[in-house]
This record gives sequence, structure tokens and C-alpha cells, in this order.
Amino acid sequence: MKITAVIMAGGRGERFWPKSRNSCPKQFLSLTSDGETMIRKTVNRLRPMVEAEDIFIVTNAAYKDLVKDQLPEVPEENILAEPCARNTAPCIAFAAAVIGRKYDDAIMLVLPSDHLIGYEDIYISTLKKAVAVAEEGKNLVTIGITPTYPETGYGYINFGKEAGSAYEVERFVEKPDLATAKKYLASGKYLWNSGMFVWKISSIMTDLKEFMPDIYEGALRIGESFGTDKFTETLVKEFTAFTSESIDFGIMEKASNIFTIPGSFGWDDVGSWLAVERINETDDDKNYVDGDVITVDSQRTTICGGKRLVAAIGTRDIIIVDTDDVLLVCSKNNTQDVKKVIAQLKERGRNELV
Repeated sequence: MKITAVIMAGGRGERFWPKSRNSCPKQFLSLTSDGETMIRKTVNRLRPMVEAEDIFIVTNAAYKDLVKDQLPEVPEENILAEPCARNTAPCIAFAAAVIGRKYDDAIMLVLPSDHLIGYEDIYISTLKKAVAVAEEGKNLVTIGITPTYPETGYGYINFGKEAGSAYEVERFVEKPDLATAKKYLASGKYLWNSGMFVWKISSIMTDLKEFMPDIYEGALRIGESFGTDKFTETLVKEFTAFTSESIDFGIMEKASNIFTIPGSFGWDDVGSWLAVERINETDDDKNYVDGDVITVDSQRTTICGGKRLVAAIGTRDIIIVDTDDVLLVCSKNNTQDVKKVIAQLKERGRNELV
């Protein structure tokens, strides 16, 4: 069966402000020393398994040109531009309907555009196992990440009975507190929820029809118009009417045919500025510096410079990000509060900085 990939690339990446902006969010930035953007890396690691003509990018309409510039090998008709943000369930339904129109049925890998993978051979091997499970009946497969510490920032997958190379999913759970996360880790029965899925088009459409019929019907109408002069009009009409809903809540927490495959391939969701020191080399004082930077008696400091010199003296556990129009100085304990700055900018009408 043909294998296709759907890469979700419509997010705003607010936690990487001020580098990530509405005009160029995180997935289109390079956060690693090799200079490759996040979405470029995502496509490159898939190429041993999926042809370029079978890769589909679902993104915001405002980012279509960015996708074209960074991924010239992906056919333009495969860049599926959402007219508005409606979360992952409408995004996936849109893509499934279009691919179903093109191929009738196919395997569909659903992947975020802004994650990093340390061991790509193991990653591809894990996806191939998931494909084999997805090809059996109407199985929906999610890739879980084997936890290495009690993380409180991720949702978890509680798995049960072994079923070949996969496990039956008992339930999905929300982000836990630290005590609960420690229990999850100790039990050996929980995985981090990576947001990566594998299924046949026919399988996900069957469950959309049962659990999210309005989105299913709208997606069908979008798919039927694909390739015609009615496509844009139909897409705007149907997509804007969709309820904003995640695929986890809309389908995965309700369906009974859910399986998971544990993955241990050096996954990092690159969720905030804290990730930069994890995914890049640091100096002997655990500092990460990029650009024209001088450090004196600084430790565990992340500095992403811009056009001017940045000098840091005696800093500890600080993040400094310099751009043409914004300087961010943030304690590592408060990286999640970057969104609060964005909220204040919006309140003050400073949208040019968002």
C-alpha cells in the first residue's frame, strides 16, 4: 500500500518568541548549529520511506510561500493551506480527504513539523512497524515515547496488552503533576504522547464519520472539490465552519481500535528556549552561544545573538535572545511566560512585534 506523510506545520511557535513570529514561526527557523530549519529536517528524515510527491504539508495560508521556498521538491498542490486555525482534527481530516481523493486509500503518517529526532534509522524502523500494524484492519496507531524522567509537560499514553509489535492503548491522560508523573514512570506502563500517528485513510475516515460527523462531512466536500475550480471556495466555506478540536480528544480518546508502539529514537519536541541547550553543544560552563557573543564568568546561559555584540557577565541560568527589534532576557525558570509577553504586546496594539 502507498505510504504518504502529512506534516502539520500551521503552529505559531509562540514560546520561541522573539525569533518565532507570526510571519515566520518556529518550524521555519533553524534552531540547530547545522543551519537546517525544523521543517526541512522533518522532510529529510522521511525520504528513505516516503517519496517527495507523497508528502503533504498542512499549514496556514500565510505560510504557503515559506513552505514552497524551503521545500521546493514538494508539489505545490500538496501544500494544503488552511484558511484559519482549527486544531489537529480538522487539519488531519482535510489532509485525509485530499489524499483519499488522489489515491482512494493509502497509509497516512501524521507528523509534527517541529520535532527533532536523534536516531533516524531507529525512527524509520519504528514507523515501519507502525505501518504494518495500521495495515491490519482498521487500526489507528500512535507512536509513544519511552519516558526517561518524570516529565510534567507532556500528555501520557497508558498502554496495556501486547499485540504483536504494538500494545493496546488503555487511555490517554493529560499532563500530570510531578508525583503522578513519577508513578507513571515507575509503572513502566506509560509513554509520552508524541503527537505522531499512523493509519490508513479509510480507517481514520471511518472513525471521523462515527465520532466527528460534521467534520467528516465537511472534509468529504473539500476532498471532492480538490483539483477543481471550486476548491478554494469550498475549502474556506467548510473549514471555517469546523469546530476547533484536537485529534486526541475527538478520536483517540473515544475509539476502541487504538494501538501504540514505543519509540526510543532520541525524540525532542523542542517546546521552549530550554531545548536549545539540549539539542546543541555547550561549552565547559554549560553555556550555549550563537553569534557575536562574549561571556565572562557565565554558566548555564543560552545566548542567541543578532547583528550586534552580546556580552554576558556573571550570568546564571539565563536565556538571552537578540533580534533586530527585540531583546529577550529570561530566567530559565520562566520560559513558559514568554506567552505572557506576547499577550501584553497584543493588548498594547504592538502587533508588529508579535
